[in-house]
Amino acid sequence: MADNRPIGLFDSGVGGLTVLRAVRQLLPDEHLIYLGDTARVPYGNKGPETIERYSVTIARTLQERGCKAIVIACNTASAFGLRAVRAQISLPVVDVIGPVAQAVAALYPAGQVAVLGTRGTVASGAYVEALRAAAPHIRVTQQACPLFVPLAEEGWTDGPVTREVVRTYLAPLFAGSPPDALILGCTHYPLLLDAIRESLRADFGADLPIHESGPHTAATLRQLLDGSGLRNDGSSPAQVTYLATDHPASFQASGGRFLGEPIAVAEHVDVH
Repeated sequence: MADNRPIGLFDSGVGGLTVLRAVRQLLPDEHLIYLGDTARVPYGNKGPETIERYSVTIARTLQERGCKAIVIACNTASAFGLRAVRAQISLPVVDVIGPVAQAVAALYPAGQVAVLGTRGTVASGAYVEALRAAAPHIRVTQQACPLFVPLAEEGWTDGPVTREVVRTYLAPLFAGSPPDALILGCTHYPLLLDAIRESLRADFGADLPIHESGPHTAATLRQLLDGSGLRNDGSSPAQVTYLATDHPASFQASGGRFLGEPIAVAEHVDVH
């Protein structure tokens, strides 16, 4: 039996489109609905209860649109809203923290891993908790990188300003024992992947494995769909619907950089 219902993905804005891109690559036959809560972005400066409420209402909206599974394509919402969404939504739910943490912990169970994230994600300790739950002896360092998000959204992914910001944020990770691997703990950060790699090599002589959440989340989602008999049979061309809670034109303009291609159509949606 095939299940041709769509998969719903949501984020506070456009960063989660890097996750959607990975899902499309791994699951090309699946219909997808992406909802960016652009009217209330960013989530990082809001309280945990507010983020929980936003996450649950958005997940309900996607459930009402007939989705068969939910992907919380946002690190902040994953950190603060995952438990509430799973408790209140009767659909399988995948987040972006657990999959990458479990994969990295399996590779470096007694190693040292560095997490780059927003201030909110770092303060939540969600990556530390997830990594240590999977590998109790793993050592975790975190580095908040608040300027990475505006750089990514403005398209400043290269140049002297970006290189200096990247070098400044990476420097504390090499003040002592260098990490064995790096996790990009924000869905915006893949846009800065080349700049991060260049700085690691040029400034710190390091060629570290860098893990982003998108591919690991997509792999976990595929495993869930296969295990639950929820895969699409590919009998109709896969469709992607883009929703935004603020002006769709702004979402389309900035979202294309994260998706890697233009977004032709986006719809406005109210979430209550």
